[in-house]
Amino acid sequence: MGFLGKALKSAAAAKVAQIAVREISKPENQRKAKELLGRATKRGGSAGRA
Repeated sequence: MGFLGKALKSAAAAKVAQIAVREISKPENQRKAKELLGRATKRGGSAGRA
């Protein structure tokens, strides 16, 4: 894939990043993320630990 393909891929990636930032900034999504993180850390499992 040449220059045009790379440009299209980077434009698509930039749009995805823009949407992700917009969604993360919403208060209801921040609340859901905190709840999910709290549940994951409360379990005390070995996930993510070496």
